[in-house]
Amino acid sequence: MMAGYIVRRVFSCRNLFRLPNSALHVCANSPIKCFVSDDTTRIFTLPETPNFIVESRRTFAKGRKSKDEGGVGTVEVPPNVGPNIKATAASQMEAAVAALSAELSKLRTGRASAGMLDHIIVETGGVKMALNRVALVSVLDPKTLSVNPYDPETLKQLENAIVSSPLGLNPKTDGDRLIAVIPPLTKEHMQAMNKVVTKSCEDTRQSIRRSRQKAMDAIKKLNSVLPKDDIKRLEKEVEDLTKKFIKTAEDTCKAKEKEITQG
Repeated sequence: MMAGYIVRRVFSCRNLFRLPNSALHVCANSPIKCFVSDDTTRIFTLPETPNFIVESRRTFAKGRKSKDEGGVGTVEVPPNVGPNIKATAASQMEAAVAALSAELSKLRTGRASAGMLDHIIVETGGVKMALNRVALVSVLDPKTLSVNPYDPETLKQLENAIVSSPLGLNPKTDGDRLIAVIPPLTKEHMQAMNKVVTKSCEDTRQSIRRSRQKAMDAIKKLNSVLPKDDIKRLEKEVEDLTKKFIKTAEDTCKAKEKEITQG
């Protein structure tokens, strides 16, 4: 009785789970000696180990941190984490440059531009909409704009909105359209516009640099999981993006300043 109890305890399901897989395979159908007393020995044979025990051990092992050959725990990193960081930074920088272009298009120069009226808000029928949603603006010549409303009934509202804008335009009615002559800029107006351009350019540079810093911070978090060469390569690519978009912003502002100065 005692011998049977001991064997059942030793090879209980709970204890079997504690054995290594190799031991479970070796012990299958192996004779086991059990010393019942000082002069009595009984031999028992362990039944074949059920497969579910080994399989369960394998299942429980899943989810553990992987280890390299030296036994050091490692964390798997998605292969696209670097490109994603760079793509996010590029998208943010591109958005900053696009916002700069939209802001500069609002500035009046001595040259007619169809986009210079886009930011004007027109209220018609109790609804406020951007002018380019209400009318088609076209350039007749370098000094003249034509504003053709989609609904002739909104002609008066269009005229009031343009006159009220800070552009200093005074359009005249010409049938079912408005004709806006772009007056030459005064010296004071040129200086004021150039200051706005300079400030807008600096704001855009700061925005691009903030995007760069966010990307660099994200890359630093990968120091423990990516090789140093990969980290340096990512940092260089982000730096190159930063220089590229800052140059684009500066070139855009220089072109606007030239347009203002030349009238």
